[in-house]
Amino acid sequence: MGGTREKKSEYFTKLRTLLEEYKSIFIVGVDNVSSQQMHEVRKALRGEGIILMGKNTMVRRAIRGFLADFPEFERLLPHVKGNVGFVFTNSDLKEIREIIVSNKVAAPARAGAVAPKDVWIPAGNTGMEPGKTSFFQALGVPTKIARGTIEITSDVQVVSAGNKVGPSEATLLNMLNISPFTYGMAVLQVYDQGQAFSPDILDIEEASLLKSFTSAIATITTISLAIGYPTLPSVIHSVINHYKKVLAVSIATDYTFEGSEAIKDRIANPDAYAAAAPVAAAAATEEAAPAEEEAAAEEAEESDDDMGFGLFD
Repeated sequence: MGGTREKKSEYFTKLRTLLEEYKSIFIVGVDNVSSQQMHEVRKALRGEGIILMGKNTMVRRAIRGFLADFPEFERLLPHVKGNVGFVFTNSDLKEIREIIVSNKVAAPARAGAVAPKDVWIPAGNTGMEPGKTSFFQALGVPTKIARGTIEITSDVQVVSAGNKVGPSEATLLNMLNISPFTYGMAVLQVYDQGQAFSPDILDIEEASLLKSFTSAIATITTISLAIGYPTLPSVIHSVINHYKKVLAVSIATDYTFEGSEAIKDRIANPDAYAAAAPVAAAAATEEAAPAEEEAAAEEAEESDDDMGFGLFD
């Protein structure tokens, strides 16, 4: 009894130390994960993160005991359920998640196991003797006898995702040496600096964030301008709009200021500016002409060079 208490005390101390030392926590599902896989993931995380497992009741009791000093960890409690563990890290969340989920192993279908995905049996020769046709018939798999062996004539789905694998399906898949499932750690929830969120958040790219941010700024600007309430995004637009109004007043009256002089002169003397436009265009054409002539000369030289050689020289 004393040994059990001592182990619990050590676990509580270790958990508190990790909670204080690391800013991010992955809550991971470990269903069907072997001890060897756990060992491989621990090795891959060495120097980057630490895995801590424990009974859910003990974990919840420990966290509740820390809430007086760390109230933010209460967000972890709803996710401590099922067969889960913790991965503590201070490194990049995307990189650590990739390490966690990358270790997967193929596994055969076991009767009673819940299928994580649809399972299909592909068409083709099985190499089995005709006496085993009953297994295929029981599952509605279309077959024929070809060269003394059973041949599946078309692809057929035998298990649907989310359903339990039946004994017949498991037997047939094992007979065909099909290991349809892969098992490994799954990231269920992420806790980072006081916030708990779905791991899908880590898939959001920077471009998407910038797009959402820009859209939000545009919305704020539109609303601010519509109701006449100044905000940081709308100030520059308000300044420009007011400047346009001042220009309009200056043009409509005798009042002139430095910014409106050129516009008023253009309105008063349109012919002068109209005459200047063709001159500018002609100057641009004259500048472009020598460049075109030079390019044409280079092409001619290249063409002449080619004339000195025959196909069989």
